[in-house]
Order: sequence, then structure tokens, then C-alpha cells
Amino acid sequence: MSEPIPHLEVFCNHLVHERRVSEYTVRNYQSAVKSFVRHLIEAGEWRGDFASVGTIEVRTFVIEQGRNKARRTVHNQVSGLRSFFLYLCKQGHTSSNPFVGLSLPKLDRSLPKFLTKSQMHFLLNAPILLWKDGKLGEFKAFRDSLILELLYGGGLRVSELCALKHEHIDLVEGVARVLGKGRKERLCPLGPVAMQCLRTFVERFDLESGHEAPVICDCRGRRMNPRAIQKLLKKHLYAAGLPLDMTPHKLRHSFATHMLDEGADLRAVQELLGHTNLSTTQIYTHVSVTRLKEAHRQAHPRA
Repeated sequence: MSEPIPHLEVFCNHLVHERRVSEYTVRNYQSAVKSFVRHLIEAGEWRGDFASVGTIEVRTFVIEQGRNKARRTVHNQVSGLRSFFLYLCKQGHTSSNPFVGLSLPKLDRSLPKFLTKSQMHFLLNAPILLWKDGKLGEFKAFRDSLILELLYGGGLRVSELCALKHEHIDLVEGVARVLGKGRKERLCPLGPVAMQCLRTFVERFDLESGHEAPVICDCRGRRMNPRAIQKLLKKHLYAAGLPLDMTPHKLRHSFATHMLDEGADLRAVQELLGHTNLSTTQIYTHVSVTRLKEAHRQAHPRA
């Protein structure tokens, strides 16, 4: 489609400036709207605006997307389109939202993958061991060690870690003020090990630690991006002999699972993770229950 999609640019500005969602969410919602318009054009249903879109066009789109896309992707697309049409309704561009009440394919409730405590131990030690073996530079070893300790110690999202500035960290209390999804702030205790890693990193390399300076940086003091952190994680997973499909977000899964295993209150973990709904956090209790049942099965004579 060569012509701009009506209202899409204004909607994206609304997401950024009023709803304050992440760049990732804006990109996904924008992609969903473009995919839907492309579908309407190919089906000969596009009339140049969204006023005439009804449930038939919407259902056809969902069926078509379900043929070659994962169910989670379809759900995410519909979520973006539902928000887009809700915005159009409020602005008076459409009279109804055809994505409300739409039946979608049921999602498989898969348990989150995580590292065990012993596996986390090997991963957290990997950067310094690589440095001692002469396989990693000193700066990267201490920087990567800090990254892993903060991701695991604070249960941070990788985007939150990248955005972290020195002014956000209370060195005395060992707590970070984190800006999460929807621009919501929360306090995250980081733990004494992560705090010591931070002090060592800053002092050892005489780094800028002013209010605006990024906590995680490259050797030139420039802020790192999530992709760079994902790549270095793979390196340390390989060095530690751990599954390479682990991601920074799965270290967050590990944080939550280990907290609950040690008796942490579910609502406290919800607050630490920055989850809006308790149901999002409850999946980690399922992980713990699954492990308990497996231990019972292996050890109990009646199992």
C-alpha cells in the first residue's frame, strides 16, 4: 500500500505520548494494523477507511493469520487491532469495535523455562572465569558479570536494564527505581552481590557515574541495547555449558521461580516483577508445584 493508512500515525503518537507504551509495543501494534489493511486490500474489501469494517472481515483475517502464524502471534495482533479500533471509536471515526468479543484460538499455557539455582551459579561465574582463562577482556568480563547479576538479582526486563541510569540506584539501600511497562515505576532491591559488582565495575574502570550516565555501557561509556545483551548472554551460556535457548527474560523467570521456591509471598513477587495482574505471576507457582510433584514421583514409594 503506497498511501499512508488513515489515522495510524496519530494512533502511534497517542501510544507513545499519552499511553506511554514501549517502542516494542508501538512497533507491534503498527505492524498488526498494516497486516490487517494488507489483508483487506488483497480480499478486495478495503474502502480507504475503517468505518465499513465488520465482524466478517475480522473473522476472515483471524482465520487467515492462523494458517501460517503461531497462536500467540494472532492474539498479539488482535490485541493491537482492538486497541486501534477502540481509539478510532473514541475519536468518532468508527461506530463500533469489531475486535471486541472476538473468539480466538485457545493458547497453550506453557510453563516458563528457567535455570536451576546451580545452573545460575555457573552462568553468573562464567564472565570472570573466561577473563581468568584469557578468553575475555577485563572490561567486558566485569561488565557482563554486572549485567547478569542485575538481571537475576533484580528480576529486571532487559529493556529496563538498558534504560537504567546511575541516578536511579540508591547505593545505600541497594534499590533501583525502575521504569517498567506502561511507564510505571517500581522499586527493585538488587541484592548485595549485584551492588558490589556495580561498585567494583565503576571503580575499577573509572567510569562516569553521574546522574545521567548509563549503568550498563560499552568501553566508550555508551548505553548498550537489548540486542547486544542477548548476544553476550549466548556467549556465557555456551561457556557455562547451559542451554542456548535461554534469554534475558528467562533469567527473570529464574528470579521469580527461585524467590517462590524460597517462600516469598506471591504478591511481593508480583510487585517486584511489575506485573499488573496477579494471574501473570501465578504461572511461577505452577512451576514450583510441577517440581514438587516430580520430586514426589521420584522419591515416594507410593508414587
